[in-house]
Amino acid sequence: MSDAPREGNHLGRAARKEAEREELLAQDPEPSLARRFGQIGILGWMIVIPVLVGIFVGSWLDRLLGTGITLGAALTFAGAALGLWLAFRWMHEQ
Repeated sequence: MSDAPREGNHLGRAARKEAEREELLAQDPEPSLARRFGQIGILGWMIVIPVLVGIFVGSWLDRLLGTGITLGAALTFAGAALGLWLAFRWMHEQ
């Protein structure tokens, strides 16, 4: 007999939680698939562009100074680090 009030209370809480979830979903809907692909593309370019700039500037400086691949490798690594940091920061702002 003591189980009946407990079940009703549990059912009421579950119904309130479900209503709250539906209200939150209505306020902030799930992004579309196209938007998700767009976000993936932005992340990719955020990483690729600094790496490419590092490659081109580094190879130009290596040719100019005759340093082999030293500056190209260093600036490629620096571009990758910058791109990953920018992508990480952008993801946490979203």
